[in-house]
Amino acid sequence: MPKASEIKKNSAVEYEGRAYFVKDIERSVPQGRAGGSLYRMRMYDVVTGSKLDETFKDSDMLNLADLVRRPASFSYSDGDEFVFMDSEDFTQYSLNREAIADELLFISEDTQGLMVILVSDVPVALALPPTVDLEIEETDPSVKGGSATARTKPAKLTTGLVVQVPEHISTGDRIRINVEERKFLGRA
Repeated sequence: MPKASEIKKNSAVEYEGRAYFVKDIERSVPQGRAGGSLYRMRMYDVVTGSKLDETFKDSDMLNLADLVRRPASFSYSDGDEFVFMDSEDFTQYSLNREAIADELLFISEDTQGLMVILVSDVPVALALPPTVDLEIEETDPSVKGGSATARTKPAKLTTGLVVQVPEHISTGDRIRINVEERKFLGRA
């Protein structure tokens, strides 16, 4: 069991019976206190994604969560269940639509770099790669010479995601998207 002062960013910890990702740590040393530093941690629930801000003394003991990331690829969907297959041992992991609703906007059959997150051998979440390549399903016609201007237009992708793209991009093009910012990066 590590102390709060030993926890690093992107660690997984157990707190009040739930598993959390530690996304940000802020250290402060209050003046006039006989004691150590305080660590304010911004944590996100692995299952629900809800945010929790908590402050720990440097001597507080925390449990590391039993969290495993397995490389996987999208296999098929059956109603509200989405099945992913482990890329190494071909185990199938089933995740409910509600648990991965945001991630589904970035997943197509050929998306590479997916990770299924397991807590105690139960799939709870999906980690996406930093960028994905998707096809444009619908957008306004391309404008000749549109690459010289900075104007953009909305484009609906095959997954349902809508992003702003430059005017010279047209329906059917494959584009690269930054997952975190939901922004167009370039042609794939």
